[in-house]
This record gives sequence, C-alpha cells and structure tokens, in this order.
Amino acid sequence: MVTKKTVERQIKRDCRTRRGLELIADQWSMLVIVALQKDTKRFSQLHAKIDGISKKMLTQTLRSLERDGLVKRVVYPVIPPMVEYSLTALGQTLIDPIWALRDWSEQYIEEVEHARAEYDRQDKSLLQEEIIALVQQRASASLEQ
Repeated sequence: MVTKKTVERQIKRDCRTRRGLELIADQWSMLVIVALQKDTKRFSQLHAKIDGISKKMLTQTLRSLERDGLVKRVVYPVIPPMVEYSLTALGQTLIDPIWALRDWSEQYIEEVEHARAEYDRQDKSLLQEEIIALVQQRASASLEQ
C-alpha cells in the first residue's frame, strides 16, 4: 500500500505574514499604535500614557513605526521644538487586528497564566532523569555497534 506523505510548507524568511508580524510583534509597537488610535499626541503624552516604557524605547519605537509608514511625525518650527505623532492611514489599518488580539487576551490570558503556572510547578527532576536515561541508552547502543 502506498501512502502519500503530506508536505507542510516552510514559513519562509521573506513570507509576507512574517514580515508583517515583525512590524508590531515587539513589546511596545502595538501599545504605541493603540495610544495613537484616536488622536495626535506629543512625545510626553505618549510617554505618560504607556506605563513602563522608557523615553529611549519610546523614541526607538516611534522611529521604527515612522520608518515603516505607520506613524507620522510632525515637527513644528517653534522654540522649544514641538513634535506631534499620529497614525497614518496605513497605521490605522492595524487598529482592528490589534483589538482582536486585545479581545483574545481579555478572554484567555488568565487561562494562559494558569497553564504557565502549572507548567512551572511540575517536577522537572523526573523529566531530567528520563532524559539522562535516554542519553545513556543511546550511548550504550552506539558502543555496541
């Protein structure tokens, strides 16, 4: 009997989905996009709105999002300089997918945290003993050959 083996496609480095996720899959980009979803904000307003982000990281994130065409930066020629940030039309297209992820998180994050805590409570010494026994078994088998 001949059976066909199904071949799964490899997720290529230049896959569009992968490239798209790289735009927002860091710790801060989605939060900056959400903070800018309704209106234009100055740097200090963004920094105050996003708890835990350093000024350096906010600067790097804004530059990256601006480079990707998701955020628009406007510098006003006044002293001291005034800079405002807003989402571009392209950046606005990310709001619905980000809210979908937010909705998922609101519904399931406690379940994830429970699973994580359960995993961390498991006795890892038994697993380590099984791995050692398997390695020793393979070493013995290779010596016999």
